[in-house]
Parts: sequence; structure tokens; C-alpha cells
Amino acid sequence: MMKRGKREVSVLAGVLPSNLDRRGERRAGCVLAAVSLAGLAISAVWHVLTAPGTVNASSTMVLVGVAALWMPLVYWVFPRRSSDPALVVLYYLGFLALATALSPRGDGFAVFASVGYPLAFGLLTPRMSFFGVAATAILPMIARGGTDGPTWVTLVSVAAPLLYAGWVVGSESEKRRRSNAQLEEANAKLEAALEENAGLHAQLLSQARETGVLDERQRMAGEIHDTIAQGLAGIITQLQAAERSDGDPERRQRHLANVHALARENLTEARRSVRALRPERLADSRLPDAMAELGRTWTDTSGTPVKVEVTGDPRPLLPDLEVTLYRVAQEALTNAGKHAKATRVALTLSYVDDLVMLDVRDDGVGFTPAANGTPSDSGGFGLSGMRQRVQRVAGTLAIESAPGEGTTINAQLPAITTANGEPS
Repeated sequence: MMKRGKREVSVLAGVLPSNLDRRGERRAGCVLAAVSLAGLAISAVWHVLTAPGTVNASSTMVLVGVAALWMPLVYWVFPRRSSDPALVVLYYLGFLALATALSPRGDGFAVFASVGYPLAFGLLTPRMSFFGVAATAILPMIARGGTDGPTWVTLVSVAAPLLYAGWVVGSESEKRRRSNAQLEEANAKLEAALEENAGLHAQLLSQARETGVLDERQRMAGEIHDTIAQGLAGIITQLQAAERSDGDPERRQRHLANVHALARENLTEARRSVRALRPERLADSRLPDAMAELGRTWTDTSGTPVKVEVTGDPRPLLPDLEVTLYRVAQEALTNAGKHAKATRVALTLSYVDDLVMLDVRDDGVGFTPAANGTPSDSGGFGLSGMRQRVQRVAGTLAIESAPGEGTTINAQLPAITTANGEPS
């Protein structure tokens, strides 16, 4: 396809197509050259057959010879009609001079003059082509008819409307050409914008995949800590207690039974975590019941009494909210038994209007919370994990503690219930 700005080309009611490529331009140039030479040949033969031995026959043949050399140049001029319009006009003026000079020498040369019509539409701009058509019609007529009064009246009567119509049609054609050029420019900008949007879309997809990978890594890290790490810590505690019970076989057997139970439970939890399932205790029961069971299990395995209390109107929450509260309670109990050396723990689950709150208080040794909440080397990864879990569900986590005064962990989450009011 030719570049934007190439004008339409039509010869004899559309013989030549618009928007020609290089090969098409060569073919169109050949067509115009062939039409021109054919018109000249027909005129010359007609003249020889109908007016042999006329006056100025030799000069007529000279003009025919000049025309025979001039007309094939259209093959070279046609491809340059856009890049060199002055050359096109010069060529067309040369044709008009030859047609005007030959027209009064015989009626047959009217055929050669008519070649100016396809040349005008093929070479000139839409507006200029009508001036070319008018000149092709008028100049040979003047050369043949003289300058008497009736002839000039006829010429003016014909030429004036023709020139006005040509000007109007040419103006409209030029407007249409500019509109098409603007449309092509807009389409080009649109295509560029679509390509840019496609690149941005691909970039967003890549970032979304990276974000998903990071989120999954964080989720798995938290699940491993909340299941496998805590389970192993409980198993170690029970094995140590069993070693200290060599003199009491019944007590030793109870601790070993707890080891087996913890191993089976944490193996199940690990498998559920990999499949992104809810903790087993939450799968078939509501959060308050799961918290009560967690407190009983922790009391049995750790020997530290846990008091579980539920206040407000319990209602089913979104699964992510219940899992978050359950994991926070797990981590808080683990810290109370492993680091705080607590002798009593109180766990309170409160449903208040549009909030649900979890408070875990122990009477352990306490500690000085880091100003930025950064976990310590002694197991604080759990605190960081708790905070991340709570923040992911638009909640807040507060830790209050001081050396010798125990620790209180408070988590507040939005109380968003499930759609059907049933556990999910």
C-alpha cells in the first residue's frame, strides 16, 4: 500500500485503481502511455486517410513525431505525480500545446485531444483535474473555431459552469482526502495505543503472577509455622515430659499418647494447609466450638489451664476471618507455654456489633515488645506472622506486655458474616 497522502487515481471512469503500489503504478503508467499513443496513432491515420496532401502536411507530421516522443514520457511522470507536482503540470501543459497545435490541422486529431481527459484524472489532483478537463475541451475548440463572437459565447457558456463544477467537486474531494488522512492517522494512533495497552496488560499479568507467588509463599510460611512448627514443639514438650516420668509408667504412657495424637493431628493439618483448606476443627464446627476444643487440647497437652470464654452473639463469619482468629489463638497459646512459662491462660472471643475480638492473656514472665513489632530470635516469628495474618483481613493486632507482668494479645477483625448464615 502507498503512504498516507497518495491521492486517488482514476482513468476513464475508474480504469485505474486507487492507492496503487509500485507495480500498480508501473502498470498504470503503461496504460496511460498506451492510451496516449493509441489516440495519436488513430488521429494520424485518420488524418492521412481523410486529408491527403493538405497544406502544411510536413509540419503536421513533425508535430505528430514530437507528440510520439512526448506522450510515452507519462510512464516516467506518473509515479512522480505526488513527489514532483510541477513536473506533472509541465508534462500536461506540453500535451495541451501539442493537442492545440494539431486540432486545427484535421478533424481526426480530436481523438488525440480527447486523450487529455484520462491524463487529467490520472496525473492531476482532484481539484486541478477539472481545470485540465476544461482546458482539454476549450483550447482545441478555440484553435479550430477561431475567435468570432458566437464561438466565444459558446465557450464561456460551457466553460464557466464546467470550471465552477470542477472547483466544487475538487474541493469536496480534497476535504474527503484530508478526512481520510485524519482517519488513517487516528487509526494509527489507536493501533499504537492498543499495542501499548497490550504491553501494559502483559506487564500487569506478570506482576499479578509475581504477587500471587509471593502471597502463596507467605501463606505457606505461616501455615508451616502454625501447624508443623507448633506441632513439633508440642511433641518435643511431651517427649521431654515422658522422659521425666520414668518412675510413673501411667504418666509416661499418657505423654506418649499425646505425642501420637499431636503427630497425627499436625500431619492432617499440614495436608490441609497444602490444599489451602480450613483447619480440621473449623471444618465441621463454628469458631466458638473450635476455640473451646483448642483450649481443652492445649490444657491436656501442656498442663497449663486455659479458660475459654465467648461473649456477645456468636455468628458465622467468612472463612478467612475464622481461620485468622483460630491461628492467632494457636500462636498465642504456643508462645504462652513455650516462652512465657505461664501457669494460667485466658482466651476470650467477643462478638461486638461489626467487630469480632480475640483476647489471649497469660500470667507469664512477659517481655518488652519491639517498637516496630519485629520478631526476636527467640521465637518472635509467630508474632510477625500473627500481625501479617490479621492485616491481610483488614484487622488490627495489639500486644501488651512488660517483664514480670504477663502478656495480652488483642486481635480485632471486621465481623463479616457469610451470605447464608451457615458455616462455610
